[in-house]
Amino acid sequence: MGVLYDYFHATDHTTAVRQAIGPDDDRPGGTSLRETGADRFDVKSLDPNVVLAQLVTYAEGVNSTDQQDQPELVWPDLPYPKGEPTDPDSPWNAGIILQQLPDRWRDILADLPEEAVPMVAAQWYEIEEVDFADYLAVKDSVDMFTALARRARMAGAHVYCCCCV
Repeated sequence: MGVLYDYFHATDHTTAVRQAIGPDDDRPGGTSLRETGADRFDVKSLDPNVVLAQLVTYAEGVNSTDQQDQPELVWPDLPYPKGEPTDPDSPWNAGIILQQLPDRWRDILADLPEEAVPMVAAQWYEIEEVDFADYLAVKDSVDMFTALARRARMAGAHVYCCCCV
C-alpha cells in the first residue's frame, strides 16, 4: 500500500482544512478533495518534505538540497504525543496530515520557464525517491506542479499537501 499525496490550493488554512479534512476536523466518510471541487491532483510517493523539496531545489537552480524553509504542519493542529498515540480518537490516528508548502516554493515552481522543464525533470528523475516508470511520467509531474503553482499564485492562494496513509 502506498502513501497518497493530494496537492491543491486554498486561500487559507481554514479553507484547506475544510476541503481536505472536513468541516469539523473529521474527514467525512467518502468525501475527498475531488468532491469538494478543489483544484488538485494526486500522486503516490511524492512527499513534500523530501521529494518535492528536491524538485524545488532543481527548479531554483541551486546545488544544495538543504532547504531553509519546509512545509508547515496545518493538521493535526496539536503536537504529536510522546510515543504512539493511545487515544483512538486522536487526529494523529486518522492517517491524514495536512501541510502548507512555503509560498517561496510555489513561486519558484510558478516561475519555472517551460523550456527549463525537460532539464529539471531529467535531474529530478535521477533521485532515488522518484521511481516512476519513465522520464515522461516525471516530466508530466513537473508540469502538474508548475501549473498548480501558477494557478495558486494567480488566485492569491497557498499550495497544500494532504497526505493519506
